[in-house]
Formats: sequence, C-alpha cells, structure tokens
Amino acid sequence: MDWAEEYDVLVAGSGAGGMAGAYTAAREGLRVCLVEAGDTFGGTTAYSGGGGAWFPANPVLLRAGTDDTVEDALEYYRAVVGDRTPADLQETYVRGGAGLIAYLEEDDHFSFEPYPWPDYFGEAPKARRDGQRHIVPTPLPVPDAPELREVVRGPLDHDRLGTPQPDDLFLGGRALVARFLTALADYPDATLLRSTALTELVVEDGAVVGAIVEHDGVRRAIRARRGVVLAAGGFEANDELRQKYGVPGVARDTMGPPTNIGAAHQAAIAVGADTDLMGEAWWSPGLTHPDGRSAFALWFTGGIFVDDQGQRFVNESAPYDRLGRAIIDHLTEGGVTRPYWMVYDHKEGSVPPVRATNVSMVDEEHYVAAGLWHTADTLPELAALIGVPADALVATVERFNGLVADGFDADFGRGGEAYDRFFSGGEPPLTSIDEGPFHAAAFGISDLGTKGGLRTDTSARVLTADGTPIPGLYAAGNTMAAPSGTTYPGGGNPIGTSMLFSHLAVRHLAGAGEEAR
Repeated sequence: MDWAEEYDVLVAGSGAGGMAGAYTAAREGLRVCLVEAGDTFGGTTAYSGGGGAWFPANPVLLRAGTDDTVEDALEYYRAVVGDRTPADLQETYVRGGAGLIAYLEEDDHFSFEPYPWPDYFGEAPKARRDGQRHIVPTPLPVPDAPELREVVRGPLDHDRLGTPQPDDLFLGGRALVARFLTALADYPDATLLRSTALTELVVEDGAVVGAIVEHDGVRRAIRARRGVVLAAGGFEANDELRQKYGVPGVARDTMGPPTNIGAAHQAAIAVGADTDLMGEAWWSPGLTHPDGRSAFALWFTGGIFVDDQGQRFVNESAPYDRLGRAIIDHLTEGGVTRPYWMVYDHKEGSVPPVRATNVSMVDEEHYVAAGLWHTADTLPELAALIGVPADALVATVERFNGLVADGFDADFGRGGEAYDRFFSGGEPPLTSIDEGPFHAAAFGISDLGTKGGLRTDTSARVLTADGTPIPGLYAAGNTMAAPSGTTYPGGGNPIGTSMLFSHLAVRHLAGAGEEAR
C-alpha cells in the first residue's frame, strides 16, 4: 500500500464522538487525524439545541448537590433497556460518563453545567423525575474563538433557512464542538480535515491498518498505526439504506446532516463487521414545513393529534422518542397516514401551540398556501378540510374537553409522568379545545439520526458475527449499535454514548500498540 500519510489514530466524524476521540488521542500523546465528510465540523451534535449528555453522578452534578448514584442510574437504565443489548455494554455506558467528565474538566477549555431534564420513563425504577442526570456545555462566546464561527456546523436555521450565524454565543451542541476545537488547537499533532470522507478500510493480515479517504474526487490512503475510530454518525440521510434496513420515514425529514449516508457503516461491513438495531432511530414527531420537511418538534402547549378517522390516538406530551414510536406503530397498523394533524383552538392564535420547533416557523401564509395549516369556524368544517369524519372529530374533541375538565387523561395518560408536565409548570398539560376558530397543522415523523450500527464490545472494538474483535477497528455514537437498544432512556443519551465510547476506544488503542494486532 502506498500510504500518503501516517498517523497513530484516524478518526472519522466530527460530532461529539469524533471530537472526543481526536481530543483523547492528542492528549494521550498520539498523532491523530480526524476526517469530516462535510465542509463544517460538528455532525448531528452541532444541530442539538442543548448538546447535553446523560452522565449520572458526574462531577458537575455532584457539585450541584445531587443525591443520585451510579447504582440507581444503572437500575433505571437496565429496567428501561432490558435484555435487548449486552448488559456489560449498558453498564459501561452508565458507569463511564462520570470519569469522562472528570477527564475533560482537567482541561480549562471545557465547562459544563447542570440542566435538569427528566428521565424519559418516569415510572421505571429509580427514574430521576427531577432531571439530575443531565448536563450541558456552558455557552462559549463567539469572540473567544471567532475563527470557528463559520467552521462549526449550524445552527439549523442557518443551514435550512439561511439566517445569519450568531455573533454572540456558541450554544448547545455547537458550544460542545467549539470547545473541543479550541482544546485541540493546543495540540500540534492533531490534524483536522474537512470535506474529506472515509470511503474504504484497509486490512492487512486481518487487521485494519488504515483507510482510503476522498477529497474533491481524489482518493488517498492514510495509515493508522494503532487504529481507526468510526464516529461518523448514522445513515439517516441515505434513503436507499433506510429502505434496505426498514427504517421508517425518509431522509428528507431527518435532523441529521446530509453527509450522514452510512459510508463508515458500509466500509466496516465490507471488512466483516457485524451489525445490530439497523432498523432503529431516535424518533420524534415532526412539524411539517413549507419546504416539505417534517422537523423535530416538542413542547406542545395545547392541541391533540388525530388519525385518519378523526380520533385521538396518543399521549401528545410523551417524551419525543416514545411519542414518535407510538405514531410509527399507528402508521404501521394503518390507522394514520402522513400527514396526520394537530387540532387546536384559537387561545394562542392561529399558529400551532409548539414552543420548540428546532427549525423555526416561517410566515404563516406559506403554510396555508402549502395546505399544511387549515382554519375553520367550526369543527365539522375543519374536518372537511383535513379529510376526517366530521362526527368523529366533534366527538373526539368533546371527549378530550371532558378529560380536561376532570383534570385526568383517562384515555392516554397525558400528564401522568414528570416529563409530560415538564413544560407546564408541573401541572397536567391539558388544554381544552373550545375557542373558535379551530385550526389544524400537518405533522409527519422525524428523527435525530439512526441508532443501528456496528456491534462493539465495552472497549468500542468492532465485532464480527462470532463476537471476535476486528483488530484496529473501533466505533462510537450512531455508527455503533446503541447500548440503549430500542429505547431512549433520557435526554443526552446519543451525545453521551458517542463521547464516551469514542473516548474509551482511544484509551484502549493508546495502550494497545502495534503488538495488539
């Protein structure tokens, strides 16, 4: 093989996982090259409004006075995830986050703060309804790192709506990525390349020893003396792979970047990697916008979802992944087709009562012109506009209003868990639909990325079908099969998993050396 360059470690992807891997490698004294397929750094992480991580009993939370323990968190996580994924992988995640945060906080470039966010299964054993397992990166002033303003991906409104990038602060996931970039700038042996995609892995004597990368149509081989870490996100932007593996929804509606096409997955599969959970994603309902995309939305202050028969079918205030899965189940059963509709009244005006749209709403007239928002003086008239039986819609709204009056949703339990009440001051999020005119807004199904990928062990080593590690190959984040299986235990699981297993991968290969092959 004619190597164009040689490093100790090659990392693919520049979200939280890729950045954590590259940073760990540089800090441990290894020469590292990070390649990012897009022209900006950050991956899906940069699109996260919070950029949070679910790391129980970490130093940030302990300083804030939490009484949580890792043992309690592990009991909760196991109760939620069950036997769908290996118990040792689950335990590695739950136990490992605190140590990673302690490691990062030794470097002044990193700063985190508590951001209470309730666990997503509030009735499971040892759930934290107060949200004390979640932290976020402290915002970073843009003037502290002005060179990164146009280098870090996002925000979503910039990339999708063309709004200016912020001049004041890097926030959420962008703050996390920017902090990693400023920290990496202190290490001259760290090389970060944009618009450079990993397309193929190079194997010698059964071990991965490097990769072929492509930049502007030119391919070159990069040797990785100790290992390759794949943290390149999922394949949510690839409709062909979504269809192949049975992932509901379409690439248009994902919140992942367009570069997440599964190239790293396919490169690893080609050298014998095993996979799991390939039909899974991190789900959410999606408000449909005039450009045709249904984008992740949460925090509903009113309204109900109705199916094709004009009937309510779900707890609208459930955690977004659980809500998304319930909607997908109803789609699969044929009870609802897309779009389905949020029906609401005029208490807050004609705009849907959605407080966190992730992609900002544009002018109302564009939704109306696209047939996505409808208004009528009466519910029967609204039913005709959205194509559902009028008598059923009237009965559904009457039934719901009665539940509101009772203060208890006996049908779907809306408001029964802490997360349901998180956005309504602790009160049940039940608002009557009785003040005309009446409105309906179109919704679809969105995702935060696929979560199926390469099977790994607790050191993030990629495994073959018989459970044998492939020497020199590691995976993290949405390129690996998620430890959480078919569930989403709490906000910050995707970013937390990505950071931790990329960090563990490099810690492992840092001690492995050539002899491990």
